[in-house]
Amino acid sequence: MEKNPIVVFVTASSKEEAERIAKVLLEDKLIACANIIGPVHSMFWWLDSIDNAQEYLIIMKTRKDLFERICEKVKALHSYQIPEVIATPIIDGLKQYMKWLDESLK
Repeated sequence: MEKNPIVVFVTASSKEEAERIAKVLLEDKLIACANIIGPVHSMFWWLDSIDNAQEYLIIMKTRKDLFERICEKVKALHSYQIPEVIATPIIDGLKQYMKWLDESLK
């Protein structure tokens, strides 16, 4: 696929928040699909100490050219001051799936 497919990971504070974020991104055709996993136990540095939380992980398939718009939407919808929004490239995939992914996006 020539359009640089990526997987975007976002953690959310609740299942409802994760579903709301995924639904908006799907409606805006910024992602082709989302998997919501959770609860997951997260441990992280926050305000100079180790913190932990129960979160929900959203795994989304999209393209790199849509990443900045996804970041803007997630920041607007998210309850966290600094939400986790990270991406990794998809290096290969079933040709029919990759075609569907691209056709499902803007």
